[in-house]
This record gives sequence, C-alpha cells and structure tokens, in this order.
Amino acid sequence: MYNKYMKKVLSFDIDQTLNIAKTPIPDEIAELLRDLLDYYEICPISGQKFDQFLIQIVNRLKDVNVTNEQLKHLHLFVAQGTQYYRYNGQEWEQVYNYPLSDDQVAEITKAIQQAAEELGYWEQDKVAEGDEIIENRLSQVTFSALGQKAGTEAKYAWDPDCKKREAIVARAKELAPSYEYEIGGTTSINAFVPGMNKVFGMTHLLEELNVTKEEVLYFGDMTQPGGNDYPVVQMGVDTITVRSHEDTAYALRGILAIAKNS
Repeated sequence: MYNKYMKKVLSFDIDQTLNIAKTPIPDEIAELLRDLLDYYEICPISGQKFDQFLIQIVNRLKDVNVTNEQLKHLHLFVAQGTQYYRYNGQEWEQVYNYPLSDDQVAEITKAIQQAAEELGYWEQDKVAEGDEIIENRLSQVTFSALGQKAGTEAKYAWDPDCKKREAIVARAKELAPSYEYEIGGTTSINAFVPGMNKVFGMTHLLEELNVTKEEVLYFGDMTQPGGNDYPVVQMGVDTITVRSHEDTAYALRGILAIAKNS
C-alpha cells in the first residue's frame, strides 16, 4: 500500500454518512470503500455496537468481493471508539474495550427513561416486540426512541430538528449529571463517562495506527455543537460535513480518482 498524499486515514461516522440510518451501506459506498482500502486505512467510528458494524459495513464489503488483505486496512472503532476491532487475516479481534460498570449502566438508564417519560417522549407502544429503547453497548448506553428495528421513514420523522432529544438530554443531565450525553443518528442519544466520546476514539485511532491528526480526514453528519461528530471538529481533525451517503460518495469518487492517478 502506498499513498504519497498527506492523508493516510479516511474515517467515517456511519448513519447518515455512509448509509440510510440503520441500513447496510449501499452498493456504491461499498465499492468505493473496497477500492479505497488499496490506498488508505479506513476507519468507521460510531456509537453503534460491533454487530451493527458487521451488518452495515463488513458484510456489504464481502458482497463486493473485498479481499482478506484489504480487510487488514479496515479498522472498526465501536461505541464512539471506546472499543476497537481489527482483522487479523482470519477473524475480527478486539484490541481494547472500556466498559461501563453495572451501576453506571443502571444510573444512566434510569435517568434517560425518566427524562423521556416526563417529557412524553417514551414511545414504548411504537417499539417492536423484542426490541428495546435503551441498549447497553458496554462502554456507552444508547437511547433509540423507536427502538433499533423501527422503519427508516418513522425514524426520520420522529425528531428531524433534534428538539425532542435536546430536551431529553437537558433533563437527563439534571438527573444524572456525572455523564455526558450526545445526539446522534435520527432518534438516538449516546450516554457515557465524560471523555469517552469520539475524542477518546480518535485519540486511540491516532495511537493504534501511528498517525497524526493531520493525516486523517473525517466525514460526519452531526458536526454541529452537541452532535456526536463535533468532538472530532474540536480536536482539529480535518472534517467534511455531509448530509447523506450521496454527499460522501461524491467526495470519495474524487479522492479515489486522485489516488488512482498518483
């Protein structure tokens, strides 16, 4: 692998950046990432759990015939980078994990549920059987207002301006002020120990890949203050704000063309 350009790493949020929320990445994104793996380290970093990274990204790359050698250049920074997985040529291995304690999970869960109930945003009657609104993702707790299995249209419609989640966050902070809360995706709030956000994940990315922040280009849709991509902006990492996977594909086509012609 050779890349003479300053950027060595392309890093991405997932939902609304590489895909339609909670769906596998589309063909064009899969094909672009596959080809870019010949030139860059590719590092998705998201609040989602490991299984979702496999469903939404890894399995789709296999559909477009990514090779085992290419997968060695794909790095999965799970739960905002508080968990890190890499491919060893045969399987995905966990490099590190920083889980919450049971007491911390219980405290966060109680605060978010109480906040949502008080505000009238606890939508249990709209959640599919067997699904859950609040999920323990080991190193963070995630609130998904309609559950993980809700349809895309319903998710987009629930809180398009983030006002409901901003209200939930404000109240949850009053109930459990020891934690940080970030808005992500279409219906989600991620809660975690202070400092365990994408700054933590990106810092570890730099250490694990032995690169500087100047060598990373990040793509995200929630780069505004309070969004879960904003900490990356605050770090001074070069960031491209997108609103859809189509925006990302447009930028990646240009990056890939330059790489191929270098």
